[in-house]
Amino acid sequence: MADTTTLVIFGASGDLTSRLLLPALGQLLTTEPKRTVRLIGAGTQEWTDDQLGEVVRTSFGSADAEAAVDRVTVEYHQADITQAADLTTLLQGLEGQVAIYFAVPPAVAAKACDALTAEIIPDGAMLALEKPFGTDEAGARALNIRLAQLVPEKQIFRVDHFLGKSTTLNLLGARFANRILEPLWSAESIESIAIIYNEKLGLEGRAVYYDGAGAFVDMIQSHLLQVLAVLAMEQPATLDEVDFRGATSAVLRATEVWNDDPAASSRRARYTAGTIDGDKKPSYVDEPDVKPERETETLAEATFEVRNARWAGVPFTLRSGKALDNPAREIVVRFRAVRHVPVGLVGSTEGAILRFSLGPDQMSLELNVNGADNPLELERVALTADLGKGALLAYAEVLSGILDADPMLSVRGDAAEQCWRIIEPIQAAWTNHEVPLEEYPAGATLPEGWPSLR
Repeated sequence: MADTTTLVIFGASGDLTSRLLLPALGQLLTTEPKRTVRLIGAGTQEWTDDQLGEVVRTSFGSADAEAAVDRVTVEYHQADITQAADLTTLLQGLEGQVAIYFAVPPAVAAKACDALTAEIIPDGAMLALEKPFGTDEAGARALNIRLAQLVPEKQIFRVDHFLGKSTTLNLLGARFANRILEPLWSAESIESIAIIYNEKLGLEGRAVYYDGAGAFVDMIQSHLLQVLAVLAMEQPATLDEVDFRGATSAVLRATEVWNDDPAASSRRARYTAGTIDGDKKPSYVDEPDVKPERETETLAEATFEVRNARWAGVPFTLRSGKALDNPAREIVVRFRAVRHVPVGLVGSTEGAILRFSLGPDQMSLELNVNGADNPLELERVALTADLGKGALLAYAEVLSGILDADPMLSVRGDAAEQCWRIIEPIQAAWTNHEVPLEEYPAGATLPEGWPSLR
């Protein structure tokens, strides 16, 4: 780990920087007291160094990291990052470990990449780009080709903060370090897997981005498919970026829509007016900057199959939605039931269920055991472990990898393309109106007729 790193943030005056990146940086510096950072912010606002410094102090305060402010030197440059001349002025002369974070909309990031050249970029610099990476498979491939002209793949960090979640990483320890799980981790013993990430939040002023993406692209295409890849991958020899990302990418290449039937294997819905925790929520179509004719979904579900020797025949159902009451955020691994129960034992005989909660971070295993009152009557119990919050927030985990030039927790280029390939049949079915756009009131548990998956 380099003690001093230069972090260049394109879009330093934006919401992503103040709300997520800087609090994460503050927490990271708090846990790594030997690290110092030279922070160079670039944006279109007419800011001064002091103004950016105040944003840093406020953001660090929100993460209880005030003591780390003294280990950051701050400078701000007003610049148009889509212009080569401005980029040259901004980046020239930077030495040592350099990370460049594109905290700007994807379209602006793409234009900045077009303006960059290999000569402008400091030697060894990491380039970090937020999702969505492209708008389809062809767009992702074109962006990958452009980036490959600038830096090697190992210097490209396609950010997916879900890969920084401690619970996602806990999947590795639970599976690979426990003999009672690893031999059972296949279609021989597992019946189905669900990955669910629902939220109480509605649109919350994000229409400019969200109305063009929807729940399917915003969450399933990127985050949840990456979780699927971690869950289903073969055991890598090591957890370095080559082995780990090779294993997850292999899963995505094998992933297809369940039964090759995108209409029957997907659902979509959009929230109408309702109430969440006593607060009235307008219908999605009445939110500012929403275009109803786009038919953007706020709840999406899709079922996939990983077509390899380990997983063929196991449905992986991914679901994510907004404005839902009592939202589930968990991975549900449902094991097959035993083939035979001795005559005389009565009660629950369904298969065991292993759950990984994505907030609060917990792991639980549901089993059938003999009842306390009648030893011949089976009942269901859950063994639960609190996994804690993890040492770092998700974005701090991601930022740590960027500053250390370790892309293990980034999305590899081919994986980004595969995620678009996987969902394309479903997108086409939705565009052709083969899947109805259902409705649910804000604050509902789920639309009528949708199974819980839990």
